[in-house]
Amino acid sequence: MAIAKTDRRKKPPRPPHAANRGRWALLVCVAALGALGWTYRVPILGYSSAGAAYSAHVVCSCRHIGGRSLQDCKKDRISGMELISLSEDTQAKSVTARFPLLGPQTAIYRKGYGCVLQEWDD
Repeated sequence: MAIAKTDRRKKPPRPPHAANRGRWALLVCVAALGALGWTYRVPILGYSSAGAAYSAHVVCSCRHIGGRSLQDCKKDRISGMELISLSEDTQAKSVTARFPLLGPQTAIYRKGYGCVLQEWDD
C-alpha cells in the first residue's frame, strides 16, 4: 500500500507593490471625500445650521408653549434630523439644538413673542 504524497508547493511571493495597492486606494478615497466635503462645505454648513435652528424652534415651542415633555417634543421633528441632539435649560426656558461638530442653535421662550432664535454669528 503506497501513501500518496501531498503537493506542498509554495505559493509564489506577492510583488512588493501589491501590498501597497490597498493603502493607495484608501488614500485616494479619503482624498476624494475630503475634496467633496470642501467643495460642498457652504451648503453643508447652511443646511446643518438651518436644521439645528428649526429643531430648536419647534421643540422650544412644543415644550414651553405646548407644555409637553422634551422627549415627547422630539417626535415633532421631521425625518432626517435624527443626528441633531437637543438639550433644555429650564431656568432660561430655552432649547439648544446641536448638529455634530458644528455650533449650536438656541431658541428662547419670551412671553408675548413665543420662542425666538438667538442671533446667528456670521
